[in-house]
Amino acid sequence: MDAQYDDRVAAQAVARTLLDGFDQHYRLIRTSSAQAKDRFEDGDWAAVQKAVRERIPYYDRRVAGTVTHLREEFGDEILSTELWQRAKLYYIGLLLDHRQPELAETFFNSVCCRILHRTYFHNDFIFVRPAVSTEYIDALPSAYRSYYPNDAGLRQSLRQLLLDCDWRTTYEDIDRDLGYIFQAMERHLGQWPRREFDFQIQVLNSPFYRNKAAYIIGRVINDGVEYPFAIPILHGRSGLLYADTILLDAWRIAMLFSLSRAYFMVEMEVPSAYVQFLRAILPGKSRSELYTMLGLGKQGKTMFFRDLIFHLRHSQDEFIVAPGIPGLVMLVFTLPSYPYVFKLIKDRFGASKEVDHATVRRKYQLVKQVDRVGRMADTLEFSYAALPKSRFSKELLDQLYQLVPSLIEEDGEDLVIKHLYIERRMEPLNIFLTKAEEGNRSEQIEQAVIEYGNAIRELAIANIFPGDLLWKNFGITRFGRVVFYDYDEIEYMSDCHFRRIPPAPNPELEMSGEVWYSVGRNDVFPEEFATFLLSSPSIRQVFLKHHADLLDVGFWQNTQEAIRQGEVKDFFPYPRSLRFCCVFGRGCDYCGMECDNAA
Repeated sequence: MDAQYDDRVAAQAVARTLLDGFDQHYRLIRTSSAQAKDRFEDGDWAAVQKAVRERIPYYDRRVAGTVTHLREEFGDEILSTELWQRAKLYYIGLLLDHRQPELAETFFNSVCCRILHRTYFHNDFIFVRPAVSTEYIDALPSAYRSYYPNDAGLRQSLRQLLLDCDWRTTYEDIDRDLGYIFQAMERHLGQWPRREFDFQIQVLNSPFYRNKAAYIIGRVINDGVEYPFAIPILHGRSGLLYADTILLDAWRIAMLFSLSRAYFMVEMEVPSAYVQFLRAILPGKSRSELYTMLGLGKQGKTMFFRDLIFHLRHSQDEFIVAPGIPGLVMLVFTLPSYPYVFKLIKDRFGASKEVDHATVRRKYQLVKQVDRVGRMADTLEFSYAALPKSRFSKELLDQLYQLVPSLIEEDGEDLVIKHLYIERRMEPLNIFLTKAEEGNRSEQIEQAVIEYGNAIRELAIANIFPGDLLWKNFGITRFGRVVFYDYDEIEYMSDCHFRRIPPAPNPELEMSGEVWYSVGRNDVFPEEFATFLLSSPSIRQVFLKHHADLLDVGFWQNTQEAIRQGEVKDFFPYPRSLRFCCVFGRGCDYCGMECDNAA
């Protein structure tokens, strides 16, 4: 009896320690997110970037701290499988009235997997499926505010909606902005629908903060029909606030949550309530993507892998080597029926690569810490991912055992991959351009090349130099947007040394093809870009027409200087044509910003 009592006490203590560890972690997340309001009000954009970087390692640090605590307190007893089975049951009891049970379950899994060998990773020890439903959890106060225009009037309701964000900084001209919002809504609807008894506006309580903008996200409900909207609020030249536009198409709002952009800062007591609200207005977005974009990346990964396992159970196709030119650093494969690619770092790199495995991992981590400005694909990083070996094609298995044997381990019917990255699948830009040239589709070529140059330009302004600019390292999305996805050579712009090629000391040396000048590790010569990028006459013509300045060192040095001066440019995740300053003819003097880098 005493031994059983001691086991129960130990299991309860483990469960309590785990939940305390999670609660401490989520308090840090909420504090950082709440401070986003102050950073926005103050226009402290450097602090915004710093906060995004600092938030990334919060989770792993708290998991590591909890693991250390458990090992110190329980010693070898913490390796007892019986202890973890009991602890899980007590943990479920602690979560019954918890506001973030799904996140806490994932935290339990992370700590358990750090302590026990992976052979124990089944339902007896971890949460393979959620044990506590999040369906009817709500915050106090509610996750969203409601307004009733039938009582207060539509204009007054919208005015109150803007004011209830409770920013210290006032609006430059709220009546002007309301007028623009009304006109934009009228244009979108064609004519105002009749107001029914259920006519109301619902707005998520916390604005969504990212970069230099705050987004008010909500929906209008009328006669059972839902109309989503998002209103970006910016700082104008005057230092006061203004509404930049209103987004009324669900697909445009979904673009705000693209994984090629930085994560939002959102102050949420009940994240599942926010995800449920967003899923209602953005049904095409998975819960995995929404949790990730809300800054809860570990939960996003958990839900992604659950979705992947579910898909594998209901599909029959095989994992295959991804089409395209094989990389020198990464082995890439895909599942045709699933819109993602899986990337493994090769054991040995091509001779021209001067990086090692640790450097590649740092580069991929860097991508999560910067503003991706809609031009770099986000990645989900997994360790010890078990996938059914029977679903791998023979060609892919041969390449795995040949190129990445250190990352492969068999466990019964599963193939365990010790480390991999997963990204949204895109068509490689070189393949897209080849098809366009073969089909003589000049408009597609021009648009893709313009997008390619814009991607390089915007990444540079955001302090990122891609390193390897080859077309194969960029992909084109279903919306025609060009995105970079090969990160083993990226550098901060501020760490690069952009140079002109010095004149040769004599004509013979220039004609010999030999390099007559010294080249440092981070030296970049933009004049050389044309040699390996513009061999196709049709592509060269378009590139020189729109992006000739990218071949001149002046663009790169001027961009570096702006970065050193602390300038933070604006990148809009919606077209310039939708911005009120353009729609209503006010011009950029209205907002004090340039629109050339609009999406």
